Amino acid sequence: MDKNQAKLNIATVGYGGMGTYHVHGLIPAESDYLQVVGTYDIDMDRKEVAEETGTYVYPSFEAILDDQEVDAILIATPNDSHKDLAIRSMQAGKHVICEKPVAMNTQEFDEMLAVAKETGQVLMVHQNRRWDPDFLQVKEIFDQRQAIGDVFQIESRVHGANGIPGDWRHLKAHGGGMVLDWGIHLFDQLLWLVDSPIKSVNADLSYILGDEVDDGFMAYITFENGIRALVEVGTSNFVSLPRWYIKGNQGTAIIEDWEMNGRIVKVTGNAVENKPSPIRAGVGLTKTMAPPVDGVTETLPLPEIQTVDTSFYKNFYDVVVHGAEPIVKNEQVRQVMQLIDSILK
Repeated sequence: MDKNQAKLNIATVGYGGMGTYHVHGLIPAESDYLQVVGTYDIDMDRKEVAEETGTYVYPSFEAILDDQEVDAILIATPNDSHKDLAIRSMQAGKHVICEKPVAMNTQEFDEMLAVAKETGQVLMVHQNRRWDPDFLQVKEIFDQRQAIGDVFQIESRVHGANGIPGDWRHLKAHGGGMVLDWGIHLFDQLLWLVDSPIKSVNADLSYILGDEVDDGFMAYITFENGIRALVEVGTSNFVSLPRWYIKGNQGTAIIEDWEMNGRIVKVTGNAVENKPSPIRAGVGLTKTMAPPVDGVTETLPLPEIQTVDTSFYKNFYDVVVHGAEPIVKNEQVRQVMQLIDSILK
């Protein structure tokens, strides 16, 4: 690109759900730095929809590669096509933003990284859920020890009741299934949150709907620093469990949903003076499971969110134009892909 130009020119490949979100939502929101110059999709119906919105439609992917005005290419296609499109884009002198998962596995991503190193082009993965307000709230709780003390267990869930969406996400050849579709988000959040190597991973994949790919999963991850995590995705859940449930040695935090309904329950320091009395539980008695007596705990609101200083796209612009440090680093993306590889084995 011309270092004196005001904006990066971006062409998009794929004009489906995510592609249109980028073209008409995310990129225009950063209009001081970026602009969409056109799109391409192999589906004629999607091309017609793009033209109806006034978006320029390239006749082929090669036409995008040949356009000297294009600085960067956004790839928003089924997962199995990411590697080839990204490599060809970088070899043509284009920077690349790739939707997640960046590739089908770590080996494919390594091939993409090798080309990025060889060509000097920027390759960044759109791990957008690092900017989710509910996750930023969890990060605040995790980083501030005074919130619930030292965190020792994290439960992260997303539940739906609509099955696997769309068409290609049902197919293994295209990289379908919930481990790749939603696991890529939740594992990225978790590994960005917990700065410790993984000690062990166990996973249970669900095939309730009869597809050849998983329609949900439960993954149990233990880190070397002792923190344990349960990550769960379900598409046949007609009652959803909380989005986050976090246990610390001084309290518990719960975030119910993306609207950040939730609370913190924290010990007050009066536990020694206030011993619980046995309660009737079913046909027995228990002191262990009795509710805390008055004064032992207090209920607090969730902390204020500490927002990320810059958006993904502004950061991408700064990386390309000013050589800034990426917020989503490729070595972090690779760690997530390695985790997914181990689960899918």
